[in-house]
Amino acid sequence: MSDRHVIVLGAGPAGLAAASGALAEGARVTLLDEGDRLGGQYWRHHERLTDPRLQHGWAAFIALRDAIAAACESGRATVLQRAAVWRIDGEARRVHALVGTADAPGRRRVEIAGDAIVLATGAHDRALPLPGWTLPGVITAGAAQALAKRDGVVVGRRTLVAGAGPFLLPVAQSLAIAGSEVVAVLEASRVPALAAGWLARPWELLGAAGKAGELAEYAASLARHRTPYRTGHGVVRILGDRRVEGAVIARLDPQWRPIAGTEREVACDAVALGHGFMPRIDAALQVGCAVTDAAPGAPRFVVVDAVQRTSVDGVLAAGEITGIGGADAALAEGDLAGRTAAGAAEASLRRAVRRRDATDAFARRLEGAHGMRDGWRTWLEDDTLVCRCESVDAGTIARAAGSASRAMRLATRAGLGACQGRTCGAAVEALCGERLGLDRRPLLAPMRLSELAGARDAPGDLPSPV
Repeated sequence: MSDRHVIVLGAGPAGLAAASGALAEGARVTLLDEGDRLGGQYWRHHERLTDPRLQHGWAAFIALRDAIAAACESGRATVLQRAAVWRIDGEARRVHALVGTADAPGRRRVEIAGDAIVLATGAHDRALPLPGWTLPGVITAGAAQALAKRDGVVVGRRTLVAGAGPFLLPVAQSLAIAGSEVVAVLEASRVPALAAGWLARPWELLGAAGKAGELAEYAASLARHRTPYRTGHGVVRILGDRRVEGAVIARLDPQWRPIAGTEREVACDAVALGHGFMPRIDAALQVGCAVTDAAPGAPRFVVVDAVQRTSVDGVLAAGEITGIGGADAALAEGDLAGRTAAGAAEASLRRAVRRRDATDAFARRLEGAHGMRDGWRTWLEDDTLVCRCESVDAGTIARAAGSASRAMRLATRAGLGACQGRTCGAAVEALCGERLGLDRRPLLAPMRLSELAGARDAPGDLPSPV
């Protein structure tokens, strides 16, 4: 049995599986998450408000949650919720966090040192700018689903769902169950790209056979609600004065450029946009983990070896930060990362590696079938806001492109607002055609100056399990 102390960041599928895997190998675990409840974005829920029809893999969540709860009772695990990790010292394997209600005064300061750290920080929606996207009633697909799941509410009565990727399907199902009429689901990728991405070498998808059942469920939901599903289409403008009143949709060419003459208006009062996900790698970058190379604006992922170790000794990674692959891949990677961090025997790791490898094929198909195409930039106009925090439009960013990174940011203020580039960073870099370092942050979470100034006075005590 292991006598190691494993720190896990994130309580989504990857983080919960990592904690469970490390506990199974006998390690002591501290799990930190910024949310009020375990489950992350995938298992976001409220005990009374969440419709059970919106959850998938719920039995797996219950099993993981109960295993961790039992370990807390025996003193082998500690769970810190509402924990904002603001700094990680990778060499010392020490995590600094503030525990308490976000942005509220009086948060407790904690410093936790362990033998290994598992980063399972997940991903967030990629928000793609287009004319009208700042109108009230426009929401990311992930946020729309979160509201439906956690609170049972919808943004509008008639919602248009658009973007790219299979995630659009559960979003449409969630909105329909929660009470909104989904007027259409628009997938930007065309049939040839989808066929090339999903149909080649079908035997490689045997490990993701369970996804076929989910797909059938979503298809049945679309049919039951008579919701049109159109490939090769996208929203190129959102209409309205004070809020969403409609949208202009168009057929798209293979690079997602609108095909002239195909535009038409659709009446709706809400638009849910989902053009993929951006991995939250800022913690990994702060620690010094190697990441993949990619074109400006495209997602970069943490590089891991065959057992989820990063390039930094004692730091492992799992889930969407190593590649967008969905919950099944995150669960398999998390379990493997947790066991590796606990110093598991070779036999345990071999089994975990086989489970992880079985989910890889599904993850690899997503980018090929639904990956972002450069034509989205033709949707923009000079006055289209890209950085919402600082009200910087596309024309201003285009004129500053080519400047040194620091000069461009100081001159335009793009990426320097409240979100620190988390929302606009990818779009800004894509428009500039170069990496600007917007995903490197000295502080991983917002904190008050008094909290920062109090660092040297903090005793670093670990609070009691939550």
